[in-house]
Amino acid sequence: MAKISVTLDGAILQEVLINKPKVSIGRRPNNDIVLNHLAISGSHAVIETQMNDYYLEDLGSTNGTQVNGQPVKRHFLQNGDVISMAKYLIKFDADSSLKGDAYGPGAAVSAGPVKYGFIKVLNGNNAGRQLILNKELTTVGSPGVQVATITQTNNTYFLTHVEGLKPTLVNDVAIGNKVKELMHGDVIDLSGTQLMFQAG
Repeated sequence: MAKISVTLDGAILQEVLINKPKVSIGRRPNNDIVLNHLAISGSHAVIETQMNDYYLEDLGSTNGTQVNGQPVKRHFLQNGDVISMAKYLIKFDADSSLKGDAYGPGAAVSAGPVKYGFIKVLNGNNAGRQLILNKELTTVGSPGVQVATITQTNNTYFLTHVEGLKPTLVNDVAIGNKVKELMHGDVIDLSGTQLMFQAG
């Protein structure tokens, strides 16, 4: 059975099993998942279950819905997808026992020791500090200033700009609203704070 995890500023607010045909998301209290924020529409989106597949549909919300940084109207959800609504991030976790290998990367789990990538702070007060990327979703930056997320799938890491007027840079190039796959040695710049990504 699939589940979704709702986070705000890196803190998990709730985890919900998708155990019904439709799970509604919005600001109104009659939704299955209530996100009490003015940027969230009363009926913002819905996750529909069809057999063992899950679809996210934006219900004509005012501020839109994104998956992995891309605006969507209707989207086939896959394991590890990150849904963005205002400042909320909703992580989709599919049950791999339902999906099987035929559904592509992320379905199979390999045995053996797990090595994680990490980021190292290159400048400022926290220079030299390292953060191990051992979660599927890691939030970096300063809320209200500039925030990005690093998602991990099968030891591949992807960077997404979440909020902030300044662009998120990788090797001095703005990534815009696209999901950027990180390579060993890449330098991320968040409002002047530089982080080097190192693969596991």
